[in-house]
Amino acid sequence: MPSAADLLGNRRRVLVTGGAGFIGSHTALVLLQQGYELVVLDNFDNSSPEALKRVKELAGSNALDLVEGDVRDLNAVNRAFDCGGPIDGVIHFAGLKAVGESVANPLRYWDVNLNGSRVLAAAMEQHQCRTLVFSSTATVYGEPEVFPLHEQMPTAPVHPYAQTKLAVEQMLGALCRSGDWRVACLRYFNPVGAHPSGRIGEDPLGIPNNLFPFVTQVAAGRREQLRIFGQDYPTHDGTGIRDYLHVMDLAEAHRVTLAHLFQATAPYQLTLNIGTGCGLSVLDVVKGFEHATGLPIPFEVVERRPGDVPKLEGCPQKAKDILGWSAQRDLAQMCRDGWAWQQANPMGYRTNP
Repeated sequence: MPSAADLLGNRRRVLVTGGAGFIGSHTALVLLQQGYELVVLDNFDNSSPEALKRVKELAGSNALDLVEGDVRDLNAVNRAFDCGGPIDGVIHFAGLKAVGESVANPLRYWDVNLNGSRVLAAAMEQHQCRTLVFSSTATVYGEPEVFPLHEQMPTAPVHPYAQTKLAVEQMLGALCRSGDWRVACLRYFNPVGAHPSGRIGEDPLGIPNNLFPFVTQVAAGRREQLRIFGQDYPTHDGTGIRDYLHVMDLAEAHRVTLAHLFQATAPYQLTLNIGTGCGLSVLDVVKGFEHATGLPIPFEVVERRPGDVPKLEGCPQKAKDILGWSAQRDLAQMCRDGWAWQQANPMGYRTNP
């Protein structure tokens, strides 16, 4: 496969905020493998520098510079822009993403997610870099009654996490209307799995907020049993339904979106659902994991979490039409790759070389 440098005739330099996180690290790997030069800005609040070390090893590339800092800190963001050559584009992952935590601590979410994005956009404007892929969320649709979800459907976020993501989308839309910006907002669903090497994966600090790392930690014996938050939803088995997506498919979506923006004429704004189009319940995932690995996953049902909705299932057709992208990996591969990561790294990045 030709590299980005071959396709574009020069070596693009990209800033990845939150690039040491779960989705960010997998996307960084894909970009390095395609010939991009990267600058990663991360404060390691819920990530590890070890992830970036392994990304470079897997890619066989050292074309990645690290700036440790918070996206809300203009000085730190400016350091990232001044690190090496000019930045051609930005992929913005840095932010908070736990629904329940956002309900309990909304001011923190408005500060990190919205203010951090504002600081980043101001720095981009200052450095005349106006090409941005934004990590949004399908939870901006709220509690819809019609599925699958299409991008033109109304947004009605019901918790601060989704509200802050939608506010950033609106801010970026205003920038596109005011100047020569090229922006893509990717509303993705529930990324799971890991790189098939088992070298990088999802490593949340403390008790996981997301289903999949909770499942793998139970399988590994780190936790006694899975907690299922509610079994009284109006679904086929009473548990919440989500559109689970392999993180490598999601990383590829960011790569092709960025390449698309580089070829677009500003001003340009694009909003895309990134998912499989196939919703699975919590119990579907548990059974799928047991089948793929041969391991039992004991669980208990507890009360619903504040802010959780019964179902999220999207239509990814627009991404296929515009980008030629579609998810390639099924639930079995998500489970196998996620379990390979957990087996190779039973305590995540913290105790492994």
